[in-house]
Amino acid sequence: MLPLTSMTDKMDKLIGLAKRRGFIFPGSEIYGGVGSTYDYGPLGVLLKNNVRRAWLRSMIEERDDIVGLDSAIIMHPKTWEASGHLQGFTDPLVDCKSCKKRFRADHLLEAHAKGMPGLHEKALTLKDVRCPECKGELTDVRNFNLMFKTFMGPVQDEAAVVYLRPETAQGIFVNFANVQQTMRKRLPFGIAQTGKSFRNEITPGNFIFRTREFEQMEMEFFVKPGTDEEHFETWKQFMMDWFTGLGVKKDHLRFYEHPKEKLSHYSKRTVDLEYDFPWGWGELWGCANRTDFDLKQHSQASGQSLEYRDDLTNERFFPYVIEPALGLDRAVLTFLLDAYDLVEGGRTTTTESAKEEEAVLRLHPSLAPIKAAILPLSKKEPLAEKAHAIRKELSKCMVVQYDETGSIGRRYRRQDEIGTPFCVTVDFETMEDHRVTVRDRDTMSQERVAVAELKDYILEKLGRC
Repeated sequence: MLPLTSMTDKMDKLIGLAKRRGFIFPGSEIYGGVGSTYDYGPLGVLLKNNVRRAWLRSMIEERDDIVGLDSAIIMHPKTWEASGHLQGFTDPLVDCKSCKKRFRADHLLEAHAKGMPGLHEKALTLKDVRCPECKGELTDVRNFNLMFKTFMGPVQDEAAVVYLRPETAQGIFVNFANVQQTMRKRLPFGIAQTGKSFRNEITPGNFIFRTREFEQMEMEFFVKPGTDEEHFETWKQFMMDWFTGLGVKKDHLRFYEHPKEKLSHYSKRTVDLEYDFPWGWGELWGCANRTDFDLKQHSQASGQSLEYRDDLTNERFFPYVIEPALGLDRAVLTFLLDAYDLVEGGRTTTTESAKEEEAVLRLHPSLAPIKAAILPLSKKEPLAEKAHAIRKELSKCMVVQYDETGSIGRRYRRQDEIGTPFCVTVDFETMEDHRVTVRDRDTMSQERVAVAELKDYILEKLGRC
């Protein structure tokens, strides 16, 4: 592992690159920002969409036992009573009496117990804990509900209270019967969806790792009671395989088993897939055995049966649920961090870039925002016309970028920084032999490829049919 200063420096440089190259901007920046909100720029949108698409492809398109859903953000408020969120979705909050800053009590306790500053996740005791900012005295602990509360309609009274959803899972549970019956699904089967969730976090931070507005990718896999542990192990391994299959280094990942005393009220067992972030190990993807808690709760609260009837045995029961829940924003951050490579002394051979530190974003080709860059050696005709024609043809099946500004070395560096797998140079020989030079981002090898074969060549390299 890199020293702490080196990891912090890498994180700072990545955040700088994310803004400079149009991946992620601070939210409402011209007004001074809004706490821990971020806007995805042109390249960030493409990257985020590619991560989401990879998840949906592995969850839905490549399987016949999982279907999709897109449920509403605002749900009936009784949903959150039945799920336990109104009563139990809280964090322990303390304030500093001197500097007035707010902290999660359990984070401070963990840091105090380990004798180090920072934010962690294990609650111990509050004796002798002081404010980490000014060493001031802290208030007593009080529970703080993380739900965002608002009103529906023109009258702002208790009858009009609704909440922005803190998770997408409840939309799946209340639609269990709708989906199962319309799609004629037998157990085991799953329902997957992606969408925005909102949590009024006390201590958001670490860039897009913990924010108040975020996107989730959740799947609820419904199984017969008694088979839940077997399915749990399958989905636990799936989480690891999905990330390593998209290029994340396995030694940067590990499993963390939640002790029984820390399990959520609905959970029989929870295992997190953690990533070694610059500030330490943090939750990336959680897998929970939610038992039959949710379906039973919503059945009781709504008066509508959410039992499953086995049409072969006529048996009726509430299925158990295995939930692999992943934050899309955390996944994006993980892919960026794991792909970000700083090459000391540079790797290009052009004079102006020699001996400079170069950044290379070694994203998996399926996640890269731009698949190929078209780089003509001259802005003049007929070279520019030929280059534009190649760009137009490739853009029918992939996202490409046209760049004619600066030396070819600087253009290579720009594309390396944003993770483009292939650079296509249109040179003066192209007009004679109808071939272009294709440069590979990672190996820097170059190959002359016929223009007529270029699209198939790149698609094959990308692993797409």
